[in-house]
Amino acid sequence: MDFSNRKVLVIVAHPDDELLGLGATIHRLVTRHGCTARAVILGEGITSRATVRDPEHWAEELAVHRSNIERAATAIGYASTGIYDFADNRFDSVDLLDLVKVIEQEKEEFQPDLVFTHHGGDTNIDHRRTFEAVITACRPLPGEPMRTILACETPSSTEWQAANFPNPFLPNFFLAVTQEDVAAKVAGMEAYEFEKRPYPHPRSPEALRILAQRWGIVIGQPFAEAFMLIRHIG
Repeated sequence: MDFSNRKVLVIVAHPDDELLGLGATIHRLVTRHGCTARAVILGEGITSRATVRDPEHWAEELAVHRSNIERAATAIGYASTGIYDFADNRFDSVDLLDLVKVIEQEKEEFQPDLVFTHHGGDTNIDHRRTFEAVITACRPLPGEPMRTILACETPSSTEWQAANFPNPFLPNFFLAVTQEDVAAKVAGMEAYEFEKRPYPHPRSPEALRILAQRWGIVIGQPFAEAFMLIRHIG
């Protein structure tokens, strides 16, 4: 697959999802393939940490979170971001159409030909709903510019799904990345004051490096990231 000069739209549920499963890949596409990447983050990513949702109570943290998004985007190489405020871990209380309309508007304005999003079988309900909305918004209608949809894993969600869940993450598309790409991903994750964790948590720097090595081993490379190819129109 030729990645040269493509317009890449990354559609995810929460701040940090835009790099956890694919940050090294985006860094590679931007720095070595001339791609332009935009991250669309649908949810605010904070308020589920309280029993009752109260955005005003979390106003300071939400402001910090938004500033962290921009720092992480700079580390990875995103050209722009679209930030929305759907309720954290409550996407199942939102009409799917509301998510679809946001994605359709983003597509209309950005005109991507390559879309990355969550795996549809993640533990996190927001990830699953985001996947459903992307598939709906990216129907292959006449004139649709989007040619490729790739689903990524999200460490601390994808691998924590029950073993008997009917939709496991079975990657069939891999991108080799470099140590520099992985370092950019780690730097982006470290920008998130409320999301980074110490080892052995999956979102720790050490775990992210190990995961890149694990997928690299699968394809005979030092480092890689893994995806499920959902659709490609050649």
